[in-house]
Amino acid sequence: MENLKNKVAIVTGGNSGIGYTAAKELKEQGALVIITGRRKEAIEKAAAELGVTAMVADQSSVADIESLAANVKANFGNVDILFINAGILGMASIEQTTEAMFDDVIDINFKGAYFTLSRFIPLLNNGASVVFLSSNTASMTNQNASVYSSSKAALNSVMKTAALELAPRNIRVNAVSPGPTETEVFTKLNLDEATLKTIKEATVNRVPLKRMGTSADVASMVAHLCSDAAKFITGAEVLMDGGMVLA
Repeated sequence: MENLKNKVAIVTGGNSGIGYTAAKELKEQGALVIITGRRKEAIEKAAAELGVTAMVADQSSVADIESLAANVKANFGNVDILFINAGILGMASIEQTTEAMFDDVIDINFKGAYFTLSRFIPLLNNGASVVFLSSNTASMTNQNASVYSSSKAALNSVMKTAALELAPRNIRVNAVSPGPTETEVFTKLNLDEATLKTIKEATVNRVPLKRMGTSADVASMVAHLCSDAAKFITGAEVLMDGGMVLA
């Protein structure tokens, strides 16, 4: 179904995981998709696989964001869909959190997401849709997640303010907050198979639906929020965690 036919869509952090799958879903629904990422080789490889356009940009850099916006404007004109997905994890106790780790997480997850929205607002068509990738950790209290959770809670706050500010232009702003999701992040932990299995089993046991989410689950929701089926939804955080926050 081409629910998003001829819509121009930007997906930040589109070379892997949820961003990659969302770009695939948006393209399948008819959108003209541009994916961004800070690693040139990775983003160009993903774009070639997906049949979309790649643009190199580091979301932690406001200068990169501004160059990206200018590049998009020059080559594609205005934007109908903005999926602000790029982010990093970063886990440590408050006592052990370094200034460098704090800055890395906040610069990408919050500051970068904030200025991506800010600099793309002039490019958004009236009636456009903005979706932030948040996390269920914004609604939970977990040890070792103070900086990451704070970055996502701050993002949700900005999302609600943006929904009010952009409502006169009929631009909708929402957030999707996944829980545990099967992505490449687990393989990047460099753990052996037995340890990974133990972590996944412990995680699933905290989810009432007794499974982890998938990138496709999240991608479908992102596409839904960008379609006319969700034209009366704005300022909403959609929790997609199998009921984890309830438990």
